[in-house]
Amino acid sequence: MKLTGNTIFITGGTSGIGRALAEALNKRSNKVIVAGRRKALLDEVAKANPGIDTVELDIGNGQQIREVAAQLIARYPALNVVINNAGIMPFDDAGGALDDEQAVRLVETNLLGPVRVSAAFVEHLKQQPESTLINNSSVLAFVPIAQTALYSATKAAIHSYTLSQRFMLRNTSVRVLEIAPPWVDTDLIHKSGDPRAMPLDAFIAETMERLETATTEVIVDAAKPLRDNAGPNEHAFVEQFNQFIVDNPIPVE
Repeated sequence: MKLTGNTIFITGGTSGIGRALAEALNKRSNKVIVAGRRKALLDEVAKANPGIDTVELDIGNGQQIREVAAQLIARYPALNVVINNAGIMPFDDAGGALDDEQAVRLVETNLLGPVRVSAAFVEHLKQQPESTLINNSSVLAFVPIAQTALYSATKAAIHSYTLSQRFMLRNTSVRVLEIAPPWVDTDLIHKSGDPRAMPLDAFIAETMERLETATTEVIVDAAKPLRDNAGPNEHAFVEQFNQFIVDNPIPVE
């Protein structure tokens, strides 16, 4: 993917990886539009980053996605990159009771959100000489955390959907990429400064470097052991990984 001269739409762009990506791309002479639910945070991003435009969007609302996409396509006819980044990560209990309302919101945000955003923009992207659709999954698509079982499952679903999407768009101008981050120190759960988490600036720097030449996936070095674990012998590793998390819990306030 060329890293300059694009018009880029990023969901979940008011914090964490989404905001950091937006800022990095903005500095490379791209027109960047970030979406988020909270206007105050969008205004803060715009004020701190001259040139970045913003739009309010609830990624869990299918009708709103379609309306916002139509508005952006009309306003930015050169729009050629869509980054599906928005997501939430609540804890759950796969061995206990289900919080149905939370589960529905999670699936609508993390799975149906990117699917709906992609569908709302894809016909426009096909009309561009070069365009890119990027889905932000997670290494938890390959090695789930049992304490966030449904979140991990939505990321596995996004990985699978991306594979199909890439195939279906193979004869178009649209390239489909997947970014699968490791644990990055953001406020997705709780920004803790934990030394096990990859610093956000280091993650963005390595991701930007690899994004330029990527053809399928963008995997930073810290994520490779987890990405490479999937296969017939994955079960023991998943058990060990989750036992380690139980024995060494992530600190929360």
